[in-house]
Amino acid sequence: MKGEREFFHADDIPWQQSVQDGVAERVLSRDGQDPKVLTRLARWVPGLDTTPAGVITHDYVEEVYILDGSLHDLTLDRTFRAGDFACRPPGMPHGPYRTEDGCVMLETRYRPS
Repeated sequence: MKGEREFFHADDIPWQQSVQDGVAERVLSRDGQDPKVLTRLARWVPGLDTTPAGVITHDYVEEVYILDGSLHDLTLDRTFRAGDFACRPPGMPHGPYRTEDGCVMLETRYRPS
């Protein structure tokens, strides 16, 4: 279960390198027992290309809202921009992606109930 957090400014959390090269994150909340369950801001550097990772799937629900910049889905050949949203149930294939100008996304991951 995620811990209790009252309002705070996201800028108070420093950007940290995520496990993926070219991606920094600000983890806003995380489940203490299931580290995949979280809410974070993810910042992708300009030019990032996830082609080496190929199409991926997760064992959790992932919701993504693009706050700034753009993200090009290489499989769909579509570019998504600030204001676009995705909801991916467990097992939904997605990616790979490329971003020319970089992007910042709000991402929430959780287990289906």
